[in-house]
Amino acid sequence: MDRRAFLARSALASAGLAASGARPLAAVGPQSAVRVNGERLSRQLAELAAFGRNADGGIDRVAYSDADRAAREFVLGLMREAGLAVRIDTAGNLLGRREGRERNLPPILCGSHIDSVPAGGNYDGPVGSLAAIEVARALGEQRVATRHPLEVVIFQNEENGKVGSRAMRGEDPAAYLEQATHSGKTVREGIRFIGGDPDRLALARRPPGSVAAYVELHIEQGGVLEREGIPIGVVEGIVGIKRWAVTVDGFANHAGTTPMDQRQDALLAAARFIDLVPRIVTSVPGAQVATVGSIAAEPGAANVIAGRARLTLEMRDLEMAKVEALFEEIRIAADGIGEASGTRFAFEEIYRTEPARADPRVRAIIAGAATALGLESLSLPSGAGHDAQEMARLAPMGMIFVPSRGGISHSPREFTDPQQIANGADVLLRTVLALDAAAL
Repeated sequence: MDRRAFLARSALASAGLAASGARPLAAVGPQSAVRVNGERLSRQLAELAAFGRNADGGIDRVAYSDADRAAREFVLGLMREAGLAVRIDTAGNLLGRREGRERNLPPILCGSHIDSVPAGGNYDGPVGSLAAIEVARALGEQRVATRHPLEVVIFQNEENGKVGSRAMRGEDPAAYLEQATHSGKTVREGIRFIGGDPDRLALARRPPGSVAAYVELHIEQGGVLEREGIPIGVVEGIVGIKRWAVTVDGFANHAGTTPMDQRQDALLAAARFIDLVPRIVTSVPGAQVATVGSIAAEPGAANVIAGRARLTLEMRDLEMAKVEALFEEIRIAADGIGEASGTRFAFEEIYRTEPARADPRVRAIIAGAATALGLESLSLPSGAGHDAQEMARLAPMGMIFVPSRGGISHSPREFTDPQQIANGADVLLRTVLALDAAAL
């Protein structure tokens, strides 16, 4: 989609959101002059990057590692400096609270995570986490009182399964407590390591309606905003994901003595399958994606025709119905490959997470905040998962994106310009004020 089409789409979306009844940003009055301290935010991001830094300039700060625990202590210190009352919930999430004028109102939550993937970057998670702390600090320094309490949340173990946010929304802990992690600990062991209590996870749960709204600032982890030259992304929603284990059964035989027209080559059938997946997925308009991310042949010898091939198939889109319809086309086409090659395809669903739409009122407020700051914005989906996906089950959810240089993420080369981060934090600040003034 070209820039004109993107902007037209964004304008139409904003017009529709405004019609949904969200209060305009102007409702926050003179408080809208409040700004974050971008230099301080940039400095603190650099200080956080020292925890788990590797030789390539990236981060090895996987959840439940020593580096993760040390970084959490650093962030707790920043929360205290911002005047927040801090605690660790039983799931191990870090929480900092700033009281509002009306204590009977549910809190507005904002935050992200600080754990990384192995050999990750310095911005995925920390930008939203430290920006949320900076928003709270700016409100305190500039003596702005909000109606709602404001809570900054640093979710634990986002990268290895969104464990902290899943616990907060009350998912059955049996689904994740015994899961292995990159730290070498199970989730149960890791929660205890960082100061939580895996035996009392129910105390971390928040029921729907107990949170006024959740907003998360994040780097885009894609190249759309940079390519279009637009500083702020207003996230439409977070895609749903389905994954399958794909097995292709053929017949293993001698590679030198079996004629080409008498083979049941599982690896050749798998190659044809890999080729058909993108053709089917791009046959209809939309932002849906599909990936064959791994393949293995058995027995895996140079002089043996593969009797079995194992693959993975992953599909993502904001509409799960589209994923399922395209998968059905892929499955039928795979059966055709099998019939033509003397092989058989089998699919086992191994992972599913539902899409989460951002609340249209929150999206309208974010777009209005950007406009009030003189920043162009663009409506776009998130192709990556975030804690916001879990929070959408508790409260109206919104996400703000800032550009990623080159669309690179989960890499030491991950980078977002400090001014773009400050822009995003200012949009987050104005969004929090507008949400505080609005009746969602």
